[in-house]
Amino acid sequence: MPLATIVPLVVFVALMLLTSLQALSASGHFPKTSRLPALAQGSGPMVLWTSIVVTAGSVVAGIAAAWMLVPWYAAVIGGGAAILLAPLALQAFPDRVVDGKIALIGFATAAAVLAALLCWLARP
Repeated sequence: MPLATIVPLVVFVALMLLTSLQALSASGHFPKTSRLPALAQGSGPMVLWTSIVVTAGSVVAGIAAAWMLVPWYAAVIGGGAAILLAPLALQAFPDRVVDGKIALIGFATAAAVLAALLCWLARP
């Protein structure tokens, strides 16, 4: 594997890890009856759904950019390892962070930044 693909691969693996963390964090808010009061009313549902949309868009953009930069076998192995590591990594965060808006906003924002970085690396 060429040395020039190491940085995009690391960014792609980090993107997959953050995406998995956001998905796990968001899945704890379904069904609606299991949401904390802060996320069940007011701006909570908007934060939840916006973070899901931003993360999904980041994954699509990140995969499209990584397709041009990273060999497919490295992306599959790295992305798969990140997805498998996500539940263990999420346990490191306190419950008040994971169950609140902080994790949803933080993971979605970080995923968007990494996707933008991958797109910047893939520019001609």
